[in-house]
Amino acid sequence: MSKMQKTNAARLLDKAGITYELIPYKVDPDNLAADHVAEELGEDINRVFKTLVLHGEKTGYFVCVVPGNKEVNLKKAAAAAGSKKADLIPQKELLPLTGYMRGGCTSIGMKKQFPTFFHSTATDYDYIYVSAGQRGLQLKINPAELIAYAGGTVTDLVQE
Repeated sequence: MSKMQKTNAARLLDKAGITYELIPYKVDPDNLAADHVAEELGEDINRVFKTLVLHGEKTGYFVCVVPGNKEVNLKKAAAAAGSKKADLIPQKELLPLTGYMRGGCTSIGMKKQFPTFFHSTATDYDYIYVSAGQRGLQLKINPAELIAYAGGTVTDLVQE
């Protein structure tokens, strides 16, 4: 069996001494949704988190990591980041801004470190899944360690 290619995010976690597992899954280019990822992994969708990049009118860019089956609440996200208003960035800005493409974006190892917010349910689990920085590869990781490494803040970010 060939050794799995480590992503930049995995190398950074190695360097920091953080334990994780790289979990491959089959990518459907027509369905990059987290529920597809959860299905491929055979995992609870509540443990599969997606990474979204937003822009606040006062504070600039920031990152939200939310459960894959939930929508980010833009008002709550803006408030967490210290803005009145925030919007998801256009998809075409994602790669130049972060170094990651849609379906492979992770809060670890972006071109620049942005303020990062994790939805409060992340800490309900002993492990969660986030993208490893490329499509078809997830990090299975302890949420507390990930949040600490990312310098993240835990708060309520989703629509009820």
